[in-house]
Amino acid sequence: MALRLSSLFLRTLREDPVDADVDSHKLLVRAGYIRRAAPGIYTWLPLGLSVLRRVEGIVREEMDAIGAQEVHFPALLPREPYETTNRWTEYGENLFRLQDRKGADYLLAPTHEEMFTLLVKDMYSSYKDLPVSLYQIQTKYRDEARPRAGLLRGREFIMKDSYSFDVDDAGLDESYAKHRAAYVRIFERLGLPVVAVSATSGAMGGSRSEEFMHPSEVGEDTFVRSAGGFAANVEAVTTVAPEAIDASDAPAAQVHRTPSSPTIDTLVERSNELHPREGEPWTAADTLKNVVLSVTLPEGGKQLVAVGVPGDREIDLKRVEAGIGAALGIAGEPEVAAASEEELRAVPQLVKGYIGPGLSTDEPLLGEKSTTGIPFFVDPRVVPGSAWITGANLAESHVYGLVAGRDFTWDGTLEACAVRAGDAAPDGSGPLEIARGIEMGHVFQLGRKYADSLGLKVLDSNGKLVTVTMGSYGIGVTRALAAIAEYYHDDKGLLWPRNLSPADVHVVATGKGAEVLEAAEEIVAELESAGITVIFDDRPKVSPGVKFRDAELLGVPTVLVVGRGLQDGMLELKDRASGTSRDIARDAVVEELTAEVRGTATGSR
Repeated sequence: MALRLSSLFLRTLREDPVDADVDSHKLLVRAGYIRRAAPGIYTWLPLGLSVLRRVEGIVREEMDAIGAQEVHFPALLPREPYETTNRWTEYGENLFRLQDRKGADYLLAPTHEEMFTLLVKDMYSSYKDLPVSLYQIQTKYRDEARPRAGLLRGREFIMKDSYSFDVDDAGLDESYAKHRAAYVRIFERLGLPVVAVSATSGAMGGSRSEEFMHPSEVGEDTFVRSAGGFAANVEAVTTVAPEAIDASDAPAAQVHRTPSSPTIDTLVERSNELHPREGEPWTAADTLKNVVLSVTLPEGGKQLVAVGVPGDREIDLKRVEAGIGAALGIAGEPEVAAASEEELRAVPQLVKGYIGPGLSTDEPLLGEKSTTGIPFFVDPRVVPGSAWITGANLAESHVYGLVAGRDFTWDGTLEACAVRAGDAAPDGSGPLEIARGIEMGHVFQLGRKYADSLGLKVLDSNGKLVTVTMGSYGIGVTRALAAIAEYYHDDKGLLWPRNLSPADVHVVATGKGAEVLEAAEEIVAELESAGITVIFDDRPKVSPGVKFRDAELLGVPTVLVVGRGLQDGMLELKDRASGTSRDIARDAVVEELTAEVRGTATGSR
């Protein structure tokens, strides 16, 4: 049945919503697809729900095609399973926690690994039951500190999450390959170009991990790629470290006064002015800056760490977050920020602007002999034998020729520096280029982490109990819809691919005479009989200009105008994406539109 704008639950807006900062958010609200209910939480209106169901339909078809079976879990879950896997704590402040009237703890699920694992444990006990892949399309909840960009980063969102269960690693590899191939097909059908990049698994744990990134300037994620085929999330890039240097004949380090030099720029300037070296001037690459960071631990509380990095590099806090948990020997995903003034003042040995690594003096401050209790890590570029200008842990002073491994030690290496364009790809495939992207999906091999924690074992062919190995595969369904709107639009409105559009044709009736509306009614009925879905602008007292602007805003790929040409037996057919139009005979409209609609299987740009 045609969606009639005279009765459809729809109000379009001429102005952008004040809280919208990306085009998809602006247009989905203006076109009446969604409405804001609270920060990061949205109400779906009829047209938005129609597109959402089409996206979900594609995901379901491809998951069903690889033999995955759909289930549906509650969003409200008890604390106990998450306590068993320690994620009640590890998730930190991102978890929505609540209590029932009896004081029992519950959470709004951010993911469902525990529930999938327990379900299979409850029902299966033999290798003959496996492999099995289960999936759901379900609402998730994460207490984002800064929800933004509409549906791209919200507190409530719809996600497809699936899990494979296999007896051994060979089976997991096969399940992983099937899911990965399904994801490639899903994004092709959604009309979204994606790049599969190596990634870290974060709080999920696991080994092999890939993200499907949609290149976009509004994306919050950064990824890298090389001409030789390497692609990775920046958190997963490993630094190509230089070789260690023989410093057996290096001169002893010397401390020099460097007044008013608390920054790398001022240090380089003072060094060339007061302590120049022969041959070439000092640069930022000759300096080692030691940055104190505050780590918020998953179980609560904070810990300071110090990181030494070359002075010409910037610290990437996301890269630090990806590795700091393993470096400190703690589980979960700690949050990392620059240490506050108050935190620095609490450790009087730290001289802001002149912090150095542990020195071979009577009172070393950082490193193995630390008296501050602050772990000290270095970037992989800080190799044994490399010599640096760095803070002397004394006000207005720096030490020159401080040799790594001879004059100071560290607690471990940490991928801390931001990846730059031109850095070497870790696989030797050439220099890296930087791109922004939206994470659309994530596939990774969980292995036995959750099966171990929750006791998921089956009897193998020899009658021996073995722990099941798992894979995890997620797609952000509402995020995909937003990314599609971000990719397919122009300055007038949305441009839905035909297979995702809320209708095949948008029929606009213009003109004041009753015969125009009657003719439009007949055409709509004929189109529907041919199986073509229609949005029909039958509003009697709305100007043609408003109707055309709404048609452009709503983004249906084909607009059919029934108007003044009708007296000559002609209608106007507009292609929304190209902006072109042509006349079409009234008697041929159903046949031509049927051929056009049936001939388009996937979205294209």
